[in-house]
Amino acid sequence: MELEKFSYDNKIVKYFAIATVVFGIVGMLVGLTAAIQLFYPVFNFDLQYTTFGRIRPLHTNAVIFAFVGNAMFAGVYYSMQRLLKTRMFSDALSWIHFWGWQLIIVAAAITLPLGFTSSKEYAELEWPIDIAIALIWVVFGINMIGTILKRRERHMYVAIWFYIATFVTVAVLHIFNSFAWPVSLFKSYSAFAGVQDALVQWWYGHNAVAFFLTTPFLGLMYYYLPKAANRPVYSYKLSIIHFWSLIFIYIWAGPHHLLYTSLPNWAQSLGVVFSIMLLAPSWGGMLNGLLTLRGAWDRVREDAVLKFMVVAVTAYGMSTFEGPMLSLKNVNAIAHFTDWIIAHVHIGGLGWNGFLTFGMLYWMIPRIYGTKLFSAKLANFHFWIGTLGIIFYALPLYWAGITQSLMWKQFTEDGFLQYPNFLETVTQIVPMYMLRAVGGLLYIIGVLVMAYNLVKTAYAGKLIANEPAEAPALEKREIVGGHWHAVLERKPIIFTSLALVAILIGGVIEFVPAFLIKSNVPTITNVKPYTPLELHGRDIYIREGCNTCHSQMVRPFRDETERYGEYSKAGEFVYDHPFLWGSKRTGPDLHRVGAKYPDSWHFNHMLDPTSMSPGSIMPPYPWLFEQQVDADLTPAMISALRHVGVPYEEGFEDQANALMSKQAALIATNLKKDGIEIAPEAEIIALIAYLQRLGTDIKVKGVANQNVSSTQEGGN
Repeated sequence: MELEKFSYDNKIVKYFAIATVVFGIVGMLVGLTAAIQLFYPVFNFDLQYTTFGRIRPLHTNAVIFAFVGNAMFAGVYYSMQRLLKTRMFSDALSWIHFWGWQLIIVAAAITLPLGFTSSKEYAELEWPIDIAIALIWVVFGINMIGTILKRRERHMYVAIWFYIATFVTVAVLHIFNSFAWPVSLFKSYSAFAGVQDALVQWWYGHNAVAFFLTTPFLGLMYYYLPKAANRPVYSYKLSIIHFWSLIFIYIWAGPHHLLYTSLPNWAQSLGVVFSIMLLAPSWGGMLNGLLTLRGAWDRVREDAVLKFMVVAVTAYGMSTFEGPMLSLKNVNAIAHFTDWIIAHVHIGGLGWNGFLTFGMLYWMIPRIYGTKLFSAKLANFHFWIGTLGIIFYALPLYWAGITQSLMWKQFTEDGFLQYPNFLETVTQIVPMYMLRAVGGLLYIIGVLVMAYNLVKTAYAGKLIANEPAEAPALEKREIVGGHWHAVLERKPIIFTSLALVAILIGGVIEFVPAFLIKSNVPTITNVKPYTPLELHGRDIYIREGCNTCHSQMVRPFRDETERYGEYSKAGEFVYDHPFLWGSKRTGPDLHRVGAKYPDSWHFNHMLDPTSMSPGSIMPPYPWLFEQQVDADLTPAMISALRHVGVPYEEGFEDQANALMSKQAALIATNLKKDGIEIAPEAEIIALIAYLQRLGTDIKVKGVANQNVSSTQEGGN
């Protein structure tokens, strides 16, 4: 049979690998900075652009989309060409993909510290960048599907299945979750509100973990682990079951992030059931990976690549056991809103994604440079210091999470809260935060050692930019018979369509009732749209990332209703675009904070948190007292919210600023009575208005109704 000659494109792999290492170091350093701020708040250098609330989303986006994203693309571009025995469909599309993705990352690195954020977890980027992400993702998809169609290998190997599922699902998730109405170039309001917004966000948030951090890396595992071990995949049948059951079940599990919240019980129950079911396919994939090493375990002692991959797959197994366990309501009641969740996420991020990436780079870089790894000893040092870093990171946070939960829920013999002051539960775990930072530092040292090792490896060899290869042309005749799945693997378009159908079923069944059946969000007559001043205050709250540390969701637990007040109702959030329920309590819940303290308390608390809460780890926000509310934006804000369903009357935008000035003057006058002079236009006034509004639309047990007159006038 005549062989066709062609070449593999290694240059694009090199560039994605460089971006992986560079952005990995940057993203992790930002994360270390954020970790230090949790016990040493002044580490924000007194700048508004480097506070925890602003750099935390920068850290998550940098690690997920810059570090893990570029690693995924490097691994996909290298493995796909060899599995399909062809060069990528289009070199031009490869480079548009590369430079487009890096520009998106740079845009994120600029806009997030500036406070341009949608506040949706893992989807904080504003609408122009969201559009760019969708376009570049489509470029990647065209290049991938085009490569599959021009392949010289009839069957698609299991890794390709996972790449296909990643492409179609991330496209659906990103586009649907990003629906928003623009206010300005870098400001928009989510098309969804309250309960529906929460459902959509965690359908996206959970499945961003599933289909950006898991499925592509399972594809990489199925390629690089057998290559590194020089062994075939343990079981073809297990890989089929693993793939189809995983992508079908995963998409349903999002609501387990919202247990005991205002989400309807039927949706919570669906999330729990499918989360438990996830354990089977997840562990099927883990076992398929580990059993691939049968007969090669003796090499794991010496080979750093195999060490990284074994720990990566083990971390995947740990995370995918812990995830279903955390979705059980009785466990979730303990863990949710605590640092336990942070530890869980980082076992997956540092262990599964990080270590698989490191193993892949150590295996791949010498091959595209035609040389040997510069130093096996340095690679082994990286492995051990990285493993130590994970242990130092995760164990203190597990301890902190359990400590938090036990202290929150502890009552005295007389039936009173043992720790009524939330701050007591924070100061207790500060040493754990210090140990977490030590773990992060150890992990970063390992990454820096790897960067040095890989650079020296590259200098020792020469990039084989166009690696020569040959393979017989794909036969056009159809082969009849064979395993049913093998037949499906020969039909990439049908395969892709079936994968799309598999992931759409769960989303449709969850969303249609939540959006169309009115009883899912019972109406509360007293709930009115925010006043213009409260809107500006809410936008400032979002800009500063307050919801990264404070939840706005009082769950129906005795300790929470005792500490905060009446539990949260679905109907209270109908005008919240976006929802701000939060996912972590570094500070107390704020849903019932309205009218709980005088205006002067909030003023002093934002100026110097320790003056109101001695020992607080919250940083001061002096710029809120110097910067003024942008009144020119008010009409556009009102108009945008009307477009997404908030019932502001036609023409309300024309009188909005006058009402805003009136309400601001009342708060400024109120502050003056306490000896505080501040201009009514200052941003702090708007933030106080928003905070004093929170939770006051319904009668709240045990909350004095002070200051309501100063914050409810002007449109309510």
